[in-house]
Amino acid sequence: MGCVYMLEQRLVIEGGRRLEGEIAVQGAKNSVLPLLAATVLCKGKAVLYNCPRLTDADAAFRILDCLGCRCIREKSVISVNAEQMSNNQVPDSLMQDMRSSIVFLGAILGRCGRCRWSTPGGCDLGPRPIDYHLDALKKMGVAVENDSGFMSCTAPKGIQGAKISLPFPSVGATENIILAGVTAKGKTEIHNAAREPEVVDLSDFLNKCGAKIAGAGGSTIVIDGVDGLSGAEHTVIPDRIVTATYMSCAAITRGELLLTKTKHDDLSAVLPIFELMGCSVYTYDKDRIYINARKAMNSPGKIITHVHPGFPTDSQPLIMALTTVLPGTTIFEENIFECRFKHAPELVRLGAKINVRERIAVVEGVERLSGANVKATDLRGGAALVTAGLACDGITRISEISHIDRGYEAIEEVLRSVGARIRRS
Repeated sequence: MGCVYMLEQRLVIEGGRRLEGEIAVQGAKNSVLPLLAATVLCKGKAVLYNCPRLTDADAAFRILDCLGCRCIREKSVISVNAEQMSNNQVPDSLMQDMRSSIVFLGAILGRCGRCRWSTPGGCDLGPRPIDYHLDALKKMGVAVENDSGFMSCTAPKGIQGAKISLPFPSVGATENIILAGVTAKGKTEIHNAAREPEVVDLSDFLNKCGAKIAGAGGSTIVIDGVDGLSGAEHTVIPDRIVTATYMSCAAITRGELLLTKTKHDDLSAVLPIFELMGCSVYTYDKDRIYINARKAMNSPGKIITHVHPGFPTDSQPLIMALTTVLPGTTIFEENIFECRFKHAPELVRLGAKINVRERIAVVEGVERLSGANVKATDLRGGAALVTAGLACDGITRISEISHIDRGYEAIEEVLRSVGARIRRS
C-alpha cells in the first residue's frame, strides 16, 4: 500500500483589489478562552454568546469535555454544564494545543483543589514564563510539585485569599488569580494587575455568576471569596485585534470599510495611529468604526508596544505590514515579547525593506510588494502576511495557516465578502 500524504492548507491571495463594504467583528479569542475556563467553577449551566469558531476555542472545548463537563455548541452559542465534572487532569496533548490552556489551572484548582498538567504550547514568541502564575498560587496555599514532566498542584487546606503584587501585569496570571480567588477563603488583592478589556470581560461574567470582584480594568483588583458560583448567560466582547486587522487590510488596499459589532473604546491606542497615517476614521454609537484610506498616506513615525492601555503587541505585526508600503521610515519598539518580529523575514520575501535588531525593527516604505510563497510563523504574524498579500502584485501563497485559524474565524470568507480575491487550497 502506498503512503498517503496530508498537505496542509494554504491561503492563496491575488492582490491589488480594494476592499469595500461591511464586516461584523467576531467575538474575542483572548476573552472566550478564559470565559470557557471559568465555566468550570459554575454549578449549573453557563451560556456564552458570540463565541467565534476558532481552533483555540475548539481546544478549550475538548479540555472541558475531558474534565467531564457537558458542552454544546450551536453556531456562535456555547453552553457548558460543569455539574458532573469528574476530572482534574488536562492531558498533555490538549495542553500543547494552545498557550492559553494555562488559564484552566486557576479554574480547576478553584473547583477541585488540585490539578495535574504539563507546560502549555501555542505560538513561540519567546520566553513567557509561568512563574508569575505559580508564585501567585503558592501565596494562595497551593503546593506545586514536578511529577515526571507534569506539574501537580494541590491546595491541602483549600485556596486561601492573599495579597499578590505581580512583577509584571501579566494577563494570564491576573486571570488565573481571579479564577482561583473567586471561591477562595477570604479576600484576594491583585496589585499591578493587567488592565486589558478581556480581564474586565472575565470579571463581568464571574460577577453574573455570583462572584464578588471589584476594580477590574484598574491596576488593583479585589476579590471577596464566595462559597460557590451558579451559571449565567454572557456575551463575549468583540475582538479588538481582529478589528485592527481588518482596518489594516482596508488601509493597505486604499479601501473603505464599516466595522460593526466592535467596541472602539477598546482601541484607544490603535485608532489614532490610523489617523496619523492619513486614514479617515469615524466612530459611531459604541460598536461601529468607519475607515476610509482613499487619501495619501504616510509613515506614523515610531510605534512602541506597551501593556494596556498602551499600543498592543498583538497589533504590531498588522501595522508593520501596512507601513511596508507607506512613504517614509517607521520604527517599531517591542516591549512585550522578545521574538515578536518573526513575521519580518516573511514580509521581506514579499519585497518589504525591514531591518531588525533585538527589540527594534526599522521599516523603509517601498512603492509596491510582490507576491511570493511565505509561511505564517505565529497567529498575528500570519494575519500580517494576509494583510500584505492583499496589496501585492501577483499571487501570494501563505502556508502553515493553522496559526491563523487559532484566532480568526474563516478569514478568507470575511475578506472575500468585501472584495478580496483570497481562497483556501
